[in-house]
Amino acid sequence: MDLTVGANPFFWTAEAVRAFYADLAQAPVARVVLGEQVCSKRLPFWAAEIPTAIETLQAAGKEVALSSLGLITLPRERKLTRELPDMGLPIEINDLSALHHIPEGTPFWVGPLVNVYNEGTLRWLARRGATRICLPPELTLDSVAVLARAGQDAGVAIEVWGHGRLPLAISGRCYHARLHDRAKDSCQFVCGDDPDGREVDTLDGQKFLVVNGVQPLSQSTASMVHHAADLAAAGVSALRLSPQSRDFGAICRGYADLLAGRTAPGDLAESLRGMVPGGTLSDGFLDGSAGANWSGARARA
Repeated sequence: MDLTVGANPFFWTAEAVRAFYADLAQAPVARVVLGEQVCSKRLPFWAAEIPTAIETLQAAGKEVALSSLGLITLPRERKLTRELPDMGLPIEINDLSALHHIPEGTPFWVGPLVNVYNEGTLRWLARRGATRICLPPELTLDSVAVLARAGQDAGVAIEVWGHGRLPLAISGRCYHARLHDRAKDSCQFVCGDDPDGREVDTLDGQKFLVVNGVQPLSQSTASMVHHAADLAAAGVSALRLSPQSRDFGAICRGYADLLAGRTAPGDLAESLRGMVPGGTLSDGFLDGSAGANWSGARARA
């Protein structure tokens, strides 16, 4: 099992994007997904960094793919999607409508925003050309094992969300804009003020969600640190790590050490708690409990 870095879900400056991928080129990861998944309005601010990032990552031996948007609704978004295959790199679809722009027989990847919940869906995607699928993060270990076996039979590599705030949905409305009394079309890109998303509490002060423009995320950072061995035994080929604004290189090295047996799960979990936004980890979906639960809490009890 190795490591994939997913597309950055947040809105960062071009300078931050440039520095992030320059650092990531030195990280022990096998592949990287680039591109805008969340909001097409952000892309012009950092799109010029994508060719340099591709060149830097490929020079470092990384496999690189380009992500589609998670919700394709506007003519300009359809145009962007239609142009993705012209880049000459694998395309990761996060909206099934992107398949309309990928010629039959062209290999592609499937991102975690596509609902691959059963073997029939996986086999259909494989027949259409999918070679790599990152499963939705809310699946249990038993379901992951069934889909990993189906993936092996179909010749499709199966990834599982390994680290990062969980993508819960993509909305047609922008909470970040509404929070600042702005319309979505005149948001003034306030999501850029929160490089890891903005935390939202319930009325009684309980930590609840994180908002990232049009995307709600989990407040906690999901981590499969205590389940990596079980996932590998189930046939999962890669853990997917989702970018965050600080300490990401150290996080990649920590997971690489875990997979290589150079660090223990509990030790890595303790390190991660000091590096993730909010300091909270979760992995409850994998055992079928509430997604916000953390098995590490039981291990310490």
